[in-house]
Amino acid sequence: MGEEKPKSAGVWPTVKPFVNGGASGMLATCVIQPIDMIKVRIQLGQGSAADVTKNMLKNEGVGAFYKGLSAGLLRQATYTTARLGSFRILTNKAIEANDGKPLPLYQKALCGLTAGAIGASVGSPADLALIRMQADATLPAAQRRNYTNAFHALYRIVADEGVLALWKGAGPTVVRAMALNMGMLASYDQSVEFFKDSLGFGEAATVIGASSVSGFFAAACSLPFDYVKTQIQKMQPDAEGKYPYTGSLDCTMKTLKSGGPFKFYTGFPVYCVRIAPHVMMTWIFLNQIQKFEKSIGL
Repeated sequence: MGEEKPKSAGVWPTVKPFVNGGASGMLATCVIQPIDMIKVRIQLGQGSAADVTKNMLKNEGVGAFYKGLSAGLLRQATYTTARLGSFRILTNKAIEANDGKPLPLYQKALCGLTAGAIGASVGSPADLALIRMQADATLPAAQRRNYTNAFHALYRIVADEGVLALWKGAGPTVVRAMALNMGMLASYDQSVEFFKDSLGFGEAATVIGASSVSGFFAAACSLPFDYVKTQIQKMQPDAEGKYPYTGSLDCTMKTLKSGGPFKFYTGFPVYCVRIAPHVMMTWIFLNQIQKFEKSIGL
């Protein structure tokens, strides 16, 4: 029995960043879901944040703000588990290779890019289900897919369109995730070092300050990719069976031509308000989970 402990101790440190990352992301999503819903409706051209909120309350009720929550939680259980877990594993390995010294910003950015690609590849099916469930109410009644939950959406997508359709829009999803995680993860670790070591902030102030910086850079880096990804994932064929875009590059060029570069930042205030609190709460929940684990000796 004495020989089994090291074995168990060796497994948990490897699994721990993934479990903690997924749990913190899911808790944050439960709070942020209504803002995310408003952001998607704005990107689909339904008006300002105030207009969308008023119309949703009037026409669909409070429950509409939580439509797609099951897909959102599934997305966090896959995407955030993979990205936060792999980022921590990658940075720990890089620090070991750097003789225990803090990593320069460019190495943190590379770890963030890699973690984002891994997480997006794993979480793309759930992300597709989430976008479709949130966009469904904006379609004419005859075109609505009427998914009841995330698993029903995944089943229907596979049955109607084939397994590979689960990764429809995966290209822009992965690129967007790489941009978001480069901004979010690298700036968070860099800000923690700055607030804690240079400014002497306490733990709570460091987490809140670093999370705010992290949220801003995550939003600024990722929104153009998020806009393209959303357009690709929610597009419907016309009467002749033709889709409005042939791919992410075609969508990018047509958007540039019709609306200019600022079109990609449609809904930026709401997107930033949604991303920053989600980032902050993810880090705060993660910090609390780690403190709890430490208190019980995990």
